[in-house]
Amino acid sequence: NQFTTFNMVAIKLISVSLAALLSCVGALNITTGALGNATIVSNNPPGVVYVATLPTTEFNNPNDPRGNIKGSVAATANPNGIGVSISVSFSNLPTSGGPFLYHIHDAPVPADGNCTSTLGHLDPFIRGETPACDATLPQTCQVGDLSGKHGKIEQEPFLATYSDDFATTSQGLGSFFGNRSFVIHFANKTRITCANFALSSTTTLPSNSNSSCAANSTTTSGAGSSTTPTTGTGAAQFTGAGAKTVASMTSLLGVAALALLL
Repeated sequence: NQFTTFNMVAIKLISVSLAALLSCVGALNITTGALGNATIVSNNPPGVVYVATLPTTEFNNPNDPRGNIKGSVAATANPNGIGVSISVSFSNLPTSGGPFLYHIHDAPVPADGNCTSTLGHLDPFIRGETPACDATLPQTCQVGDLSGKHGKIEQEPFLATYSDDFATTSQGLGSFFGNRSFVIHFANKTRITCANFALSSTTTLPSNSNSSCAANSTTTSGAGSSTTPTTGTGAAQFTGAGAKTVASMTSLLGVAALALLL
């Protein structure tokens, strides 16, 4: 009788654990944008490069004696046409107020240099800024949220090269950024400076390393920066180590429950 009672209690505990685990899995299979998750762009035109270079005068504090942040964001299609390769280079960053954020914004910078006029982040799937982007599920983030998907600016100088599956250099798509801008923000989201993307005469990205900065350069890889599609349209999916962990836990709990029933 004691053994039977123990089995019943154990089975109940395992059932509760399985239900909780499955609810977590279900919670992650969500679509965050009103129009669904961001879709992978697979037909980006080869050899097309867009570059946005920061101006000499800072928007937030035009009289800053240190001058504006220096640098640029450049992007071109990956060799297989899936997503774009993005090269980022920033220096002369503010000495406080970080870590800094940067995003592709929906509208270009007007002639007067007013960064507020660039409107919000590039967001063709109508996701919104909250909740914050989960970098492990980049398809659920705003297309323009580069620092959310690939990392904030946390070092001086800041150099990074990564691939983004969801931005595009193909005109006519909502994720196209060639006629838009990017903005650098303080951690509190105040806009510091901004620049417009423009079609470059070159067909390759500028070098992202030099003798003084090479040691600090970073190359980002993973779910948010793979040139091989990890997700498609629709709900977010478990991929990589996280999926294996969930699958293993589920299998172990199932085996344990079956063993106690026998």
